[in-house]
Amino acid sequence: MTVFITPVCAKKPKPLEFLRHLLLLIVFLALSSIPVRASDASITYASIVLSKEGHILNADFSFELNQRLIDALAHGVALHFVAELRIERPRWYWFDKLLIHRRLEYRLSYHAMTRNYRLNIGSLHRNFDTLSDAVRMMERIRNLYVAPPDAFDEKGRYEATLRFFHNTALLPKPFQLSALANGNWDFSTGWTKLSFTSEMTLPEKETPEEMAKKTETDEAAREEAPPE
Repeated sequence: MTVFITPVCAKKPKPLEFLRHLLLLIVFLALSSIPVRASDASITYASIVLSKEGHILNADFSFELNQRLIDALAHGVALHFVAELRIERPRWYWFDKLLIHRRLEYRLSYHAMTRNYRLNIGSLHRNFDTLSDAVRMMERIRNLYVAPPDAFDEKGRYEATLRFFHNTALLPKPFQLSALANGNWDFSTGWTKLSFTSEMTLPEKETPEEMAKKTETDEAAREEAPPE
């Protein structure tokens, strides 16, 4: 009986892939040694209103990136943030019913060649000269479409919760391990509750006295206006 033994060689990693992992490891070790405080984040304003187009969200956040996140950006690590909204209908006999779930995702990166910051919001992107300008853009949401006008079956008030957080699950693997070990990579506003009505708020009708006064004001303005 003849036995043939064929030596098996381990697959060598590609040079570029090995270099990429090595650079990530060096950056990870350098950033892990920096003592920093956790980032503070809060929601300063939030409302859901019904317009002709549908329900829209307006919100303001307040947060600062700590030094570890800033250094990570400078070394080419992209940061991902999420504004998450949940709309529920309260039910006294059971858990609240989830009606709407929306996520607005941000991707912030720094490009050393052009020395600017690139912010992706969904499928759109914009470049900024400074980090503070990019952060200011993320701190403000205006007229974000949430649901069509007839999205809710019943009239009345509904409960919504909103939060803004850094999504550490999308960090490179070495940084995900660091995020699990300490809270310097992770920050969140926490869930903030707000209530809204499913009925459109119409402007109040003017009284006859207010309409007469407005007419007198318009006529006086036309008389005082210089001839053309």
